[in-house]
Amino acid sequence: MNTQDIITAARAVHAAILTNEQQIESLDRAIGDGDHFINVRRGCEAIAAITPELVPLSPAQAFNRIGMKLLSTIGGASGPLIGSFFISMGRELEGSVEPDAKHFARALAAGVEAIKSRGKADLGEKTMLDVLIPASRLLLRLAEEGCDQGTLCARLKEEAELNMLATRDMIATKGRAHFLGERALGHIDPGAKTSQVALFAVCDMLTIGAAS
Repeated sequence: MNTQDIITAARAVHAAILTNEQQIESLDRAIGDGDHFINVRRGCEAIAAITPELVPLSPAQAFNRIGMKLLSTIGGASGPLIGSFFISMGRELEGSVEPDAKHFARALAAGVEAIKSRGKADLGEKTMLDVLIPASRLLLRLAEEGCDQGTLCARLKEEAELNMLATRDMIATKGRAHFLGERALGHIDPGAKTSQVALFAVCDMLTIGAAS
């Protein structure tokens, strides 16, 4: 994935987030703070605004620039979490012009670890990590096995969908939803839904790009 791929992926995620606005907002109104979609959309718009700056940068520099921008743009707890995610990915890709699948998988794992550390959260707590951690682990394994891109993206989408739906049966122990206790049961976590939407958008972009 080179810098142009990163820019194309960001555009695809932005479009997918807007397409899923109603469902994400509905989930957040049910068990969240009510500002999740606004923050995510603001982050996508901020990335779009700095696209010309990203073009000449290496993937590491581009991810770092995106992370720094999101740190100063997204409000609430999401800014440090998502900003750290991209900055950590950039740090892992330092020195690489076009990282291969193994290198990108390690970068994604570093980004997910940054969210875990910042948010002091882990699997099973009804957050975005319930989608991101399993997806990252699967990507690491499939990349190491030399899985082709089409199969890899299909498996990642299956994993993201499964784990996003699984948050419906979890009791939240992080975020606003944890104040609701068992009343949060039956609702998909909005952060998990957003993560699933983003992963689907990137996988579809990569699959279409490989096929064209």
